[in-house]
Amino acid sequence: MFVAAMSLDFLLGDVASLKQKRSVVRPLVAELARRYTVSVAEVGHQDLYRRAEIGVALATADSGHGQSVLDEVERWCAARPEVELLAARRWLRSDDD
Repeated sequence: MFVAAMSLDFLLGDVASLKQKRSVVRPLVAELARRYTVSVAEVGHQDLYRRAEIGVALATADSGHGQSVLDEVERWCAARPEVELLAARRWLRSDDD
């Protein structure tokens, strides 16, 4: 069993309040969970209205499948016009770790 995880750091576009930030981040998180069947949550920068850090994770029997899903998630996020993807950091853990 493997756990593939990724942290995505975003710069949000024309956002001037935490309420506007939620209106950008919430649909992004919901669409990632729906489209890729992964666990997703905002995990950082909660107090900054122009930044967001989103964590994505999935459990899989095949490490290649986990990497493939994270590749797709990263490409999809990078193509979103309402956000700018600044960084993506990945982890892969196995039962042996």
